[in-house]
Amino acid sequence: MIVAEQKPLKEIIAMTSPFKKLLIVGCNECVTVCHAGGRKEVEQLAAALAMAAQKDGRPLEIKEVTLERCCDPEYIEQVRPFIDQYEAVLSCACSVGTQYFADTYPTKWALPALNTSFMGGSLAQGIWAERCAGCGNCILHETGGICPIARCSKRMLNGPCGGSTGGHCEVNPDIPCGWQLIWDRLVALGRTPDYAKIMAAKDWNTSRDGGPRKIVREDLTI
Repeated sequence: MIVAEQKPLKEIIAMTSPFKKLLIVGCNECVTVCHAGGRKEVEQLAAALAMAAQKDGRPLEIKEVTLERCCDPEYIEQVRPFIDQYEAVLSCACSVGTQYFADTYPTKWALPALNTSFMGGSLAQGIWAERCAGCGNCILHETGGICPIARCSKRMLNGPCGGSTGGHCEVNPDIPCGWQLIWDRLVALGRTPDYAKIMAAKDWNTSRDGGPRKIVREDLTI
């Protein structure tokens, strides 16, 4: 899932202070799971912004909405009947959702309430970790199911760097060495000969380096 966290309240207050009528929109998908932009967070943020405006003597009218998803046009359309009543949209969705609001309603300010961080999963209650960098060319079948692009700080493709010590990354000793994780996994699978295979230089054209990406499923297009 996409993992995000709410921006500092002070920053959100600063970006919304020029507006008297604000539509706050949450998302019922990824950001709800990571407790950053779901219905509860929208309610809490609306209350905090109302209190800040009252303290500063600023008029502020807020409407709260939480959509099922903010990354599909049909859900974004649900605010069309009333969006003209508001000066700006404060999006509690990920950056994708915020940009969909900007694209769909070009005359309205689309403001991000969250910092979108990475694609990952849950380690424990309240803890999420990056697991995928979206490189567009998955090699997990060659590395025992451990991604060296996301799990190695230097994105090494053929074993660890010279700074790895005791199974930990030199960038941060709290980070496990990605290639140590790969080795341990290959041992568990009985596939240690795979470790000696030399990977070719990665073609980064499928990643963000090749520009903004788009996938077209011709069997689904009209």
